Order: sequence, then C-alpha cells, then structure tokens
Amino acid sequence: MLKSYLKIALRDLLKQKGLSFINVLSLSIGLACFTLLLLFAVNEFNYDRFHADNERIFRMYRWTEYMADRGAEGDPYLPVPLGPALKTDFPDVENYARFREPWGESFVRVNGTVSRLNICFADPQFLEVFTFPMEYGNKAKALSELNNIVLTEKIALQLFGESNPIGRVLEVKLETDFEPFVVTAVAKDMPSNTSIQFEAIGNFDKVLASPSMIERKASWNHSAYFTFVKLREGSGLATDEKRLLQFRQKYYPGEEKELRANGFWKGKGGPVTYGMQPLRDMHTQTLVGGGQVPPIEPRSIWILLGIAAGILAIAGINFTTLSIGRSAARAREVGVRKVMGSGRSALVGQFLVESVVLAAISAVLGLGLMRLMLPMFNQLADRQLVFSFQQFPELMWMLAGLVLLTGLLAGSYPALVLSGFRPVEILKSKIRLGGANLFTKSLVTGQFVLSIGLIVSTLVILRQLDFMRSKNPGFNRENVVVVDASDTDSERIFPLFKQAANARPEVIGVAGSELGLGAAQGWSRSGWVHDNVHREVYEYFVDADFLKVLNMQIVAGRNFDPKFAMDTINSVVINESMMRYFDWTPETALGQQLLGYSEDPATPLPTVVGVVKDFHFLTMKVAVEPQMFHQFPSYVPFKYFVRIHPGDPAPALSALQQEWKKLEPTLPFKYSFLDQNLNDFYKSEARLGRIISWAGGISIFLACLGLFGLATLSVLNRTKEIGIRKVLGASIAGLTSLIAKDFLQLVVIAILIASPLAWYFMNQWLADFANRIELQWWMFVLAGVAAVGIAFLTVSFQSVKAALMNPVKSLRSE
Repeated sequence: MLKSYLKIALRDLLKQKGLSFINVLSLSIGLACFTLLLLFAVNEFNYDRFHADNERIFRMYRWTEYMADRGAEGDPYLPVPLGPALKTDFPDVENYARFREPWGESFVRVNGTVSRLNICFADPQFLEVFTFPMEYGNKAKALSELNNIVLTEKIALQLFGESNPIGRVLEVKLETDFEPFVVTAVAKDMPSNTSIQFEAIGNFDKVLASPSMIERKASWNHSAYFTFVKLREGSGLATDEKRLLQFRQKYYPGEEKELRANGFWKGKGGPVTYGMQPLRDMHTQTLVGGGQVPPIEPRSIWILLGIAAGILAIAGINFTTLSIGRSAARAREVGVRKVMGSGRSALVGQFLVESVVLAAISAVLGLGLMRLMLPMFNQLADRQLVFSFQQFPELMWMLAGLVLLTGLLAGSYPALVLSGFRPVEILKSKIRLGGANLFTKSLVTGQFVLSIGLIVSTLVILRQLDFMRSKNPGFNRENVVVVDASDTDSERIFPLFKQAANARPEVIGVAGSELGLGAAQGWSRSGWVHDNVHREVYEYFVDADFLKVLNMQIVAGRNFDPKFAMDTINSVVINESMMRYFDWTPETALGQQLLGYSEDPATPLPTVVGVVKDFHFLTMKVAVEPQMFHQFPSYVPFKYFVRIHPGDPAPALSALQQEWKKLEPTLPFKYSFLDQNLNDFYKSEARLGRIISWAGGISIFLACLGLFGLATLSVLNRTKEIGIRKVLGASIAGLTSLIAKDFLQLVVIAILIASPLAWYFMNQWLADFANRIELQWWMFVLAGVAAVGIAFLTVSFQSVKAALMNPVKSLRSE
C-alpha cells in the first residue's frame, strides 16, 4: 500500500513540474531558514553543557536588593578570600576555583617576537572543576607551579608553530618586566558556546604574588574576580537563601546596620547576600551579567524562534494553498478512485503521503541549502555555529519531527478537501475551487501579515540603531584615535608621546585617561557615605586636556588647569547628572566637597571646580549616570585620545606609530577609533536587525512565490474567460487589473492587520531604551507600499502573460 502511495505521489509531482518546483523550493527555503534559526537558539540555550557535572557547578554573585538610589542587581565580581571561605564553611562545597578574566591584552614574547594575547588566571583546580580536555599534558598538574601556563591548540600553533610546545618558554609582560612562563599543557580548542573562554591561562597564585595584591588578597572589600563552586551530589545550598545570607553576614557583620543607619535600607532582612548562579544560566541570565561573553536576553532568542516559525508557516501556507488550487486537476482522479471503491481514509492517506514525501524532498534540499547559507548566517549572527548532530544531538529528532509535522499539517486540509468530493459532482465537472475560497484567501493574507510585520520591525530596529549610533553623545566622537598603552610604562611614556604627537601637523590635540570610552573599555565606580546618604558615582582619571580634546562643554565653573597645583590633588569636574544626584545647582555645585570619599582623614576632600554637560559614556540604552573626572596622583593614563584632522587617517596613524616606536621600540602600536568603540555597544541590536531584515526579505520572497503559484492557477482556471474578454475588446491593462485586484485586496487587508500588531510589539521592544525613536506613520506606509508593489509585480507577470495569449488558443484550451 505504502509503495503504491509513493509511486502515485512521485507520478503526480512529475506531472505538474512547475507547481511542484514552487512547492519544493518554498519548503526548502523555509526549512533551511528555520533550521538556521533553530540551530542558533539551540546553541544559545545550551552554553556550557559540555562540562561534566555542569548541573553541580555554580558562579557566585553578590545580590543587592533595591535600595534608595539604585535598582536591584547581581554582581559576579567578588573578593579573593571568598572561595576558600566557602570551602571551609560549607561541607556542601566539593571544590572551588577563582578566575580572573583578561584585563586587556598582555604583551607576550617568543624568540624575540612580541605580540598580544588574552591571558586569564585561575586556581590550579580550575581545570578539574571544568571539562576542558587536554591535547597534551596533565591537567591535574598543569598549573601546579607559579609560572606555569596552559595554551589552546590554536594559540600554541600561532606562537610556536607547533601543536605540542610543552616545555617551551613564553615571556609575559607583567607590570614593567617580561617574565618567563613554561608551557605545561595544551588544551583542545573549546566549543564556541562556552561562557568561560581562554587563549592562555596561568596560575591564580601569580596574581596574588603581585606587589599590588599584598593588601588586597586578604581583603573582603576588593572585588574583581569570579568564584566558581562545585557542589556535592544532592546539595541544596544553591537555593538555601538563609544559609547564604548568614554566610554574608559573618564576613560583613556591620553591613546591614550601617545601611539602615544611613537611611539606605529600610526593608526586612539583609539587603545584601550571596547567590549561586547555575553554570548553564550564565549566558541567558542578564540580571547578573558580566563575563567574557555578554549574556543574551532570552526574549531575543524566542523572538528569532518566532520569526523562524513564521517563515516556515509561510512556506507551509504556500504548499496548502497550491494544493487546494490544484484540487480541480485532481478531482477527476478522486472521482474515479471513489467509484472504484476507494474509501475516504485511503484517499486521505494517499494525499498525506504525497505531502510528507514532498516535505522530505524539501528537507534534504533544505539541509543542503542551510549548509551553504551557514557561513553567511554566522556573519549576520556574529557566531561560529557548526551544524553537528554530535554537538547538538537534539537537532536530529527535532528536524525529523519537524519534517513529519510540516508534511502532515501542510497536507491535512487539502487531503480532507480532496477526499470529500462527491463522485457524481466530480464526473459532471461541477467542482472548481481554483484556489479562490475563503480559507485560501485567509492563508495568503496571513502570509503577508507576517511579511509586512517583519518589514516594519526591520525599519524600526534599523532606525533605532542608526539613532543610537548617530545621536550626539555630548562630545565630538569623530576623528579620535585611541592608543592602548596598557602593560607599558605609561607614566614615563605618556608625557613624551603627548609632546611628540602634538608637534605633528596631522594631530589637533592629545589627552590621557586611565580608561577608554565604549564597549569593553572598562569603567570605575566609587561608593561612599555623603551627608549620611550612600552615594555611588562613576569616576574617570583624566589629564587636563581630556575635556578640551573631546570637545565637552563646561556649563559651570572651569576645566582643569595646569596653573592650579591642587587640580592634581583634589579638584573634580562633575557632570550634570551627578550635580542633580547630590541636589545641587550649577551655582551651588562649585566649591562643594565630597564628604566621606576618602577613608584617610589626612587626604584633602575632593572639591568641585566645574560642571560638564551630560554626555553618554555608557550605552544609550540607559540614562546618563552620575560621573566625575579627576587627576588624583595615584592613577596612570593608559589610554591616549588623539584628535586628528578629518579625512584620510593613514598619514596621522603612520605619524603616531613612528613616535610610538621611538618611545617603545619593543611593544607593538595598538589603536582603535573612538566612534567604533562606541558603536560596539550596539552589537546585539545590530545582530538582531541584520537577522530580522534577512528573515523579512526571505518571508516576502516566499509569500510572493506562493502568490505567483496562485496567480498561475488563477490564469489556468480563467483561460477561456480571458480569451472571450479579449475577443470582446478587453485591453491588456484591463485584463491585468482584473486578475491582480483580487490578490492585491488581500495584501491591503494584511497591511491593516499587520500595522497595529507591529506597532504594539515594536513599542514594547523600544520600551527597553532610555533614548529611543518614536514610531512614525511613514514606517508603516513604506512597508505597505513595498508589499503592494512587490505583490503587484508578482501577479502582473502572469496576468500580462495571459493577456498576451492568442484568444484562439485560449478558447481551445478548455
């Protein structure tokens, strides 16, 4: 029976090659796109699962409840003593590992060649808590010595030109000198979906041995490191809020009392505690954040899965509508088979088998198409996705189920319609559906609702992205080169580099700062009690020319001035947000002292000498935060901001590199452009916009492909009518509009349905942005006009072709 069904199915597909091609092509593209987006979603939801016992590994974080002047937040950057204390105080803790992310790229030297490398540091047991397989070496002993280092396969080849450099020496610049490190192991290159990444990893005790860590390594008030714990089987510590709060209060005994006394906390219980974030949640839990791989909002993943389902639905609708449209051609076959004794269930089975066969053929072609599209999609999504059943075994049953479900759903309605024809009416030729029934029209309308919604979403996301990129951040971001002087003797180099660069005609001005501006450039925030109220403020160490070089506007007071010696000791310039935060005005802010800022009573209190106009030093997704600038002597400028003349930057870059080589001949010149650093804030929005615009284009193509097929059927079913109308004098334009108007009406209805839906969902998306565009009527009109224009061109092709036919042939066709 099944063999017979398959033969008939293949015979029917070959009989109607054109429509079968449209069906197969549509389903192939739909399945390929769905598979790509499904692969993306599976990848995002399965970060870090390759680690053995991943369900028992947690990242510690400090949780602070909502207080007087800030929202609730989780902070994974914690003090050095936390890990050992957890192991001592909780029998549940089987092991722990502290981890320091790369603090910028470090200079490394091999055989006299200097390059840059991201180096992490971790406790020796880190390689046992986590599952990073070793290609060479013993992971249990890989970090046993202070100057041991582990490389990945890729980095080993890059630095040493061989895959097994165990025993070779790698020199790493720590502070002012290069120190030798011995390669003790080579780790296999890790999967792309891991939250914990490293190129090279050293012993955490090396960090603790640094002179700057003498006081900090025992301090509970210096937080800069991740702490991971592995719990014993059956432990409930991760959800035991009471024990974790007691642990926090043990090491911070006066914290709650102080916060209440200062009016910072009035709620029940302790406002600050520790939490344990499951390793598998690090990538999709944005309340904690932090890490080398920015967490992704799960809502974004579900949006993309919804889009994938929409694209597949459009392809499925094409199959359904074309099958219904072909029903008249299959009607006589159904009538004859019924007369010969076929029951309705047998006919339904026949048509469902045809549908599943078509879906299977489409799936094979779709997987091939998906593999061709994967490199391009990786660029769109900024990922290194690999289609692998070994890495993602769930894809096998997901795709098999998807093909079967697609075939059954797409073929069920046509099967029920075709199998329900009455033999007498069929043989009297009274059955003519032609794809024009209400159900078919609803499906076509649904296709264009999805397509128009995606077009509007693309316009809104791209407009919002352009708005954030082009909006004036409060300073001149153009034509500024940021030189990275991390890991150099910057205290010596900066004044010499500044003097030499300023003497170059290509340079307008040079300024220094401890930190850069933009994504992954770092930030610094200080908290203290001012007038019995706890305050937290972002702070930047800068030199006297920073505000001038970046063209920031002073609204009250003055800028730093080398003529005033105290400017390098206790003068600060604050932004307007900090001014309002402290309930000051431009007039009253000048001369104000930041009480409680320093714990040392001998240190002069910072004093406000100027107020700068608010500018966006963080992403424009958030409001401007309180911030201050200072030149306190304990800081060193590691970022040099160089404003160059507009135009081709090559001469200026060449000049800067020459001056750098004179001062630092052994270390490479590393730079970036300020505008690009700021644009990097919006990578996730850019990625979402690229994917949605790509999906919108494909959805429109698929919808038009289905429309083309329906228009073809409509022309075939009205061939005789068209011939008669031509004989009676109908024009080509008149015949074209006659055929096209029915389809264009459906597109107009789709516009009316899609517009309010798109407005609602895009308004919800924009609500997350502190600085946002307003939805404009022209966005919806543009999407509607585009949809109508594309649909008209699609339908008109077949309409004009039919109108140009010889009427004699048309009248002979039926």
